[in-house]
Order: sequence, then C-alpha cells, then structure tokens
Amino acid sequence: MSLRFFADHCVPNSVVQTLRNAGHEVFLLKEHLRPDSDDRVVIAKAGEMEAILVSLNGDFADIVAYPPSRHKGIVALQVRNHPEAVPAIVRRLLDYASTHTEMQDYEGRLPIAESHRI
Repeated sequence: MSLRFFADHCVPNSVVQTLRNAGHEVFLLKEHLRPDSDDRVVIAKAGEMEAILVSLNGDFADIVAYPPSRHKGIVALQVRNHPEAVPAIVRRLLDYASTHTEMQDYEGRLPIAESHRI
C-alpha cells in the first residue's frame, strides 16, 4: 500500500521525487498553502488531507508543541546542516516505509529519520 505524505516547504524536491518513485502519494505545501504559513496551519492541513507530515523543520519534532497523538503522523528528517546526508536519510525512510506500509503505522507517532537510524 502506498502512503500519503504532505511535504513541508523545506523538503527538497529530490525527497519528494524519491517518495513518489517508490509509489507514495506526496502533496506539496506550496500547492495548498502559502510557503510562509504558520506551522499550526501546516500541520492542520496535513491532518485535513489525512497525510503524514514530512518536514526538515525541527519545530515539528517538538512533542510538547506538536504532540504526535494529535496528528496523522509526523516524519522529521534530521539533516542538521548536512544536506549531503539527505540521500541516506531518504533511503532509511524508504526502508522504514517498506515495513510500515499502513497509514495507521504513523498515526500518533513521530519517526525521526537520520542517516543511520529512525
């Protein structure tokens, strides 16, 4: 089964394309909201679209501000000023998605994708 993602404005096109090539549905923030939309608006839109938010924005990894239990899922890509790590992070995410194939696997959860682990 394919997953449904809502890509924050900071997610590189290469990540979006890789997810799409793997058969997942990916909505782009810029097609639904202004790129400078408040984070609360962004995560609400992801929920409205019944999509997993994928972002490089570290704010979404804050479980106090954005409790995972209130959302369809948040995937935080941890690049940490190392854009060269993006391909490894995406490979890790795709590996994870291959064993977590249902939208319910992400609901209420916050997978943090790094190049060496999730």
